[in-house]
Amino acid sequence: MNASRNIAEPARAPVGAWAAPARVRLGWLNSSKGLGILLLMPALVLVVLFFLMPVVLTGVFAFTNMSTATGITGGAYQISPGALRVLTDRHGMGDLAERLGQPTYVVDDRGLAALEEMGIDPGIIAGLRRQYSGETYSSRREFERDIRNLPVRPDTRTVKRISEVFSRSLGNARFRSSTALIAAADAIDPDLTEEEKEALTATTYTGWTWTNDNFRRLATSRDTTRVFFNTLFFVAMTLTLFNVGYAMLLAITTHYIPERPAGIFRIIWFLPRISPVVIYVLLWKWLAWDTGFISAVLSNFGVRPRNWMLDTAANAWFFVILINGFVGASMGMVIFASAIKAIPESLFHAASVDGAYRWQQIRHIILPQLKWPILFVTCYQTLSLLTSIDQTLLATDGGPGGATEIWSLWVYHTALNNYAGNLQYGLGAAMALVLVVIGIVLSLIYLRLFNYNALVAKPRIEL
Repeated sequence: MNASRNIAEPARAPVGAWAAPARVRLGWLNSSKGLGILLLMPALVLVVLFFLMPVVLTGVFAFTNMSTATGITGGAYQISPGALRVLTDRHGMGDLAERLGQPTYVVDDRGLAALEEMGIDPGIIAGLRRQYSGETYSSRREFERDIRNLPVRPDTRTVKRISEVFSRSLGNARFRSSTALIAAADAIDPDLTEEEKEALTATTYTGWTWTNDNFRRLATSRDTTRVFFNTLFFVAMTLTLFNVGYAMLLAITTHYIPERPAGIFRIIWFLPRISPVVIYVLLWKWLAWDTGFISAVLSNFGVRPRNWMLDTAANAWFFVILINGFVGASMGMVIFASAIKAIPESLFHAASVDGAYRWQQIRHIILPQLKWPILFVTCYQTLSLLTSIDQTLLATDGGPGGATEIWSLWVYHTALNNYAGNLQYGLGAAMALVLVVIGIVLSLIYLRLFNYNALVAKPRIEL
């Protein structure tokens, strides 16, 4: 009895035999490195989805001619009036374009079969097959005259129906493949050469294709130079005057006043950053409109009211830099003020005992301690200004006459919103890719200029 029970029951493994491999499999979670990787996985997924993927897709779209006209999916082949003009102007095939654009009537087996399905008199069909099979007519009137001369004469309504069946005009005709397009063109003109077929296929395709013409257009366009220098001027002036210069002035000034009024002053200056962009810019517009505050005040002195923000390019630039600069200065002020607050008070006390003036304290104590904050604010604000669009779009929209059109705004107008209505996704992506390259190059220059390797080097400890 005991022997049979021993045979039927399987041997039980010790509990530790299964627990040990489980501990081995999950042991990497017990280390700080493995746990850190696990905790970072959601962040890495978000970085890939919302940062790396848009950059990669921008690079891919930059080498296409995607637009509203082509769509973002595969296109078809359509012999439109525009395609025929391209065939004439670019390829010099005006005769072919004229033949394809004119209505043509071909008596073929497809049309005869369609007449049989329509229930047309067999005598009429037999007469067409016997007398006119394979004939091509360039005008409907000529074809209908021959139809009336058949032995079995159809009435006028039947003549119209028959002629429509044999119409082979390719004007505005749409084909799913190049094979169907060439077959239809051969039916009209059997003597097409390979060169003509290739040109016809290229000019009638309505979908997007791979190309590097976007960068060629940027390199040869006059607008590129104008917008580039606009962007350079905008970034340089806003960065030096406000985002770094004025921000540091505010931080140093508030450092030397009592803490309570300094905190209130910083909060007031930080309001533009936390205010909704639309309301913030609207306040500036109210200030500069022809019915705004400036015009209301100056009208008392005989100055004619006008839109001070858009009447001249100089005024437009003045307000664009102020609007963007006040927002940027608030962030730099907080960062610089925090960095100054971290400097030991003993250094300032010792400098005061030694008779150092405020300017000497700023020069020899504060500025040397702000290398890291200055590097961060300069790099961050440069990249921010390069991609800045909200304030300039709402304030001037690049006006007057494109005077304040900066690169990021140019990308927006090209790819997402323009007056012509044909949004050029590929060209806009190429512009954005150029902006990414410019940002990377400027960041490397800043790291070199501020001697990044020395900033991150281990401190030298003298024994």
